[in-house]
Amino acid sequence: MNITKWVAKAEKSSFYRRLLSFALNRMVPFNKPHGFVVEHISANRLQVKLPYKKRNLNHVKGLHACALATLAEVSSGFLLISRLEARKYRLILQRLEMDYHYQGKTAATATFSFTEDFLEQEVRQPLTQGEKITLPCTVKIMDTEGNHLATGMAYWQIKKWSAVKLKV
Repeated sequence: MNITKWVAKAEKSSFYRRLLSFALNRMVPFNKPHGFVVEHISANRLQVKLPYKKRNLNHVKGLHACALATLAEVSSGFLLISRLEARKYRLILQRLEMDYHYQGKTAATATFSFTEDFLEQEVRQPLTQGEKITLPCTVKIMDTEGNHLATGMAYWQIKKWSAVKLKV
């Protein structure tokens, strides 16, 4: 699957955004029950929706903290891997921190974005001098009423595949 081509098509096509959502929920089996929906994608910005449905709720009918954390992970990781050459680099979630601000009683949308300069200076340049980096990514999660539900900080370890030593 060529992620770059899919992202380019999904920027302009709701059909390809639905295909991307389907793939996002199937590539990682843990994500499937959440039913994530790609609402917007561009080269440097991604918005992913977490539906307000039974599987995503806690015991008091608010969005579950772990569902919101998974939303932060998915949105930051997917946009990064779509911009990096997947055959050249691999991403591993090193740490995930969440600050919860408001209880979610409607669907939530995570937004993650970066500039081209950020990608160049914080990822590509450092990887020319070392085999791995740790990249902190801030993800803002809002509900449909504009309430700031949570802020996620995903720390991604990015490493060149050539630096990965496989055990045989």
